[in-house]
Parts: sequence; C-alpha cells; structure tokens
Amino acid sequence: MNQTGSSTRGQLFATIGALLALALASIDVSVVGAAMPRIADDLNGLSLYAWVGVSYAVAAAVVVPIAGKLGDMFGRKPVLLVGLAGFLVASWLCGAAQTMPQLVGARGLAGLFGGVLMANVFTLLADIYTPERRTQMQGVFFGFSGLSMVIGPPLGGVITDNWSWRWVFYVNVPIGLLAIAAVLIGVPFVRSGASWRDIDFAGVVTLVAGLVPILIGLTLTGDGHAWTSPEVLALLIGGAALLVAFYLVETRVAKNPLVPFALFRSNQVSVMAVVAFFSAFAMMGTAFYVPLLYQGVLGVSATHSGTLLIPMMLGLMLMAPIAGKAMTALPRYRVLGVFAMAAIVAGLLILSAVGPGSGQGLPITAMVLIGVGIGIAFPMATAVVQSAIPMEQVGVGTSQIQFWRMIAGPVSLAILGSIMSSRLGVAAQGGEGVSAPVLADALGDLFLACAIAVGIGLVASLFLKEIPLRDMSMGKSPGGKPDQRTSQQQDRTARA
Repeated sequence: MNQTGSSTRGQLFATIGALLALALASIDVSVVGAAMPRIADDLNGLSLYAWVGVSYAVAAAVVVPIAGKLGDMFGRKPVLLVGLAGFLVASWLCGAAQTMPQLVGARGLAGLFGGVLMANVFTLLADIYTPERRTQMQGVFFGFSGLSMVIGPPLGGVITDNWSWRWVFYVNVPIGLLAIAAVLIGVPFVRSGASWRDIDFAGVVTLVAGLVPILIGLTLTGDGHAWTSPEVLALLIGGAALLVAFYLVETRVAKNPLVPFALFRSNQVSVMAVVAFFSAFAMMGTAFYVPLLYQGVLGVSATHSGTLLIPMMLGLMLMAPIAGKAMTALPRYRVLGVFAMAAIVAGLLILSAVGPGSGQGLPITAMVLIGVGIGIAFPMATAVVQSAIPMEQVGVGTSQIQFWRMIAGPVSLAILGSIMSSRLGVAAQGGEGVSAPVLADALGDLFLACAIAVGIGLVASLFLKEIPLRDMSMGKSPGGKPDQRTSQQQDRTARA
C-alpha cells in the first residue's frame, strides 16, 4: 500500500519500524566487529575468528533474493515481522554463546534474518511513499546506513569495555521489540492469495546449494588459500554447476520463479545491478585496505587509522539524501550515475598513487570522492529499479540490487587479496622485506586493479536509459490486479 492509501500516522510508524530494522541489520555488523578480539579471547576461539563474520555474511547474501520474493508473495508486513523476531532470537543466542562454534552458528542464524530485513526494508519504502518522497527517503536510509558504519565501532568498544561483549548482542532485543511494535502499528496488512505451495522450493534449494560453496570458496581465497587449491576449486566449480541448475529450474521448470530472469532484459535493471555491484566492490576494498595503507605506508597508528575512514562514510551519509532529491529534480539523471562512478574511479586512482611521502591529504581526498560516489550510486540503483518493474515484482527487483551489493564484498576481498598476496610474494622471493615502499607498490597495484574493475560500472552507467520515476500506486488497478495499460507501459519500458 502506498502513500495514497495509508494515513500519515501509519506512514510515520512504518518508517520508524523500517529504520529500526535497518539499524539492527547494518549497525550490528560494525558493532560486533569492534567486540570480536574480546570475544575470541573469552571463548578461546581465535582459530574461528573470521568465521563469525563469514557465517553472517554468507547467510545474509543467500537469503536476500529468497526474502524479496516472499515479500512480494505474502506481503511486506509478515515477512518483516518474521525477520525481526528471528533476529532477536538469534541475537539472544549469540549473547548466550559459551563456545566459539556456538557463536558461529548463532551468527549464521542472525545473518539469515538480517538478510530478510535488508531485502524488505527498502521495498517497504516503495509501498508507502510516492516516487519523489520514496527516492528521497531511500537517500536518507542509505545515509543512515553510512552513519552506522561510523558510529558502530566506537559504540561496540564502549559497550564491550563498560558492560560486556554479550551486551553487544543483547542490546538488539529492546531495539527489535520497538521495531516490531512500529511495524505492527504502521505497516498495512495486505491479504495475499499466495500459499506455501506457490513457493519455488526447487529454486530455493538450488540457489542456496550453489551460492554457499561459492561464497565460502571466495572467502578462503581472501584468507590465504590459492585459487588453484583443491578445496577452493571444488567449492567454486561445484557451486557454479549448481547455479547452472538453478538457472534451468527458474527458466524451464518453476511456475513462480524465485528470480524471474526476464527482469534483466530491462535496461534499467541490468545497468543498475552492475552499478550496485561495482560501487559496493569499491566500498569493501577501500574499507578493508585503506587502514593498511595508513598504518603500513604512512605510519599512522592503528587507533587513528580507523578514524580516517570517516571521510568516506561522511561522504556517503551526506550525499545519499542529496542524491535522492536530485534524482527527482533532474530529468536526465543518468549524469548522476556517470558522475558517481567516475568519482569512485578517481578516488581509487588517487589511492593507487599514495606513497610513504604522500601525507594524509591525498588519501583523505580520495576517501571523500569514493564516499560521494557511493552515496549517489546506492540510492540511485534502488530507485531506478523500483520505477522500472511492475509493482508485483518490486520486492524481487529491490532484493536483486541488494543481493549484488552484498555479493560484491567477498568477491572484492578475494580478488584484491589475491593481488596483494601475489605482489608481496614476488617481493619476498626477491629478498625484500615488507617495507613501506614495497607495501605501497603492492597497494598501488591493488587500488589500480580496483579502479579498473569499477570502470566497468562507469561504462555501464553511460548506457542507462532514463525513465520517469513511477508512482507505485499506478502499478495496480483499484481491484488490486495489475492495470492492463500500466502493464503494457511497463513492458515497453522493459524492452527499452
């Protein structure tokens, strides 16, 4: 239900519920990261340190396309409530964990329900707002997500030092209860004619079976395993084969496919998926390797290097709401996408030129450029896709954009980690230690490769065909069925 069909009070509560759900799913990751050294020490589980994050990330990425489809089928309200309730239970289990394997399992469960929230939060905005307000609110929400990356680590440190690392998880419970109350009050319940028999179970099984080994294989390559190692090859090849099976199920067998691949015939969906992937690729690579640039090349302390990520996050946080408003004001908004990807590429090229004597001005300038680019690209990708597809598929389309953002993280770290290991390995074979100049050269190649990769997103943005930001209320007739004229118009848009 959109703005024309909901009260101002209901819209306010729905927005609060969505914002709290986003807070749970986004702040949680950065807060937990700050507490992980203490957790590993208390639970004597340093060997499983990385898998606490891996289990969450893999589960969240895998469930996003599934949850988006379920939201379209059964309505946003029940799916959000299930996601919130499950996330609270998983958070409590994380806080109560007595061993590291228990924590890894509980974080995987939290990732499943966190993915459910991420798949439906931005779709809910399409349900309750008109296009102009929807695009602006998405900018606000992405800005809030950027803010969470800034406040998350210090907040996690404060909670861990003053209470206990367990409260990093327990604090989610009161926030989640408030979110559940707001969703119950504000989000309208839309009766659905779908039943559990309509769920594409074959698609769910083959998608999960294909994605999980690929994501784990990519994680292993970023953790020091060679791409040609037997375990990595087995995971990647096996996963790829199962994804082929998933495609065949979706295109030849499924009556109600989990991922309607016909969506990608739309210029807007395909271009924005590429933009979403490579903007997230750049964000992950920057967030992971810039602290190493500061510490290993510029000699900045570990404590101070963490704060130097703030320029990128502030750029994202401040630019996202502005970008949302600009999209509704500019009929030729493709220029925003081109500018965003160009800014990211420029920032990465600047980072590739940083050396031991460069000072902090260059990397800070680069971080601002990258943050501004991401702050435009993220809300733009979501808004354009939501206006390009039929209302009955808006959850699938929105979750696809979110999926490509999330999958970019492990892909980025795997590729860039391999480049880093290769360059340092060559230096070691030549008898050189990991000095500041050697590390600067390796990171220079890494950021240059990242810039080249993001250049694919820049080229893709040039081919975007602008369409009007459509009011989602026009996607259905008063009787609740798709309006024939609107469907014909959407078909023409997709073919364009």
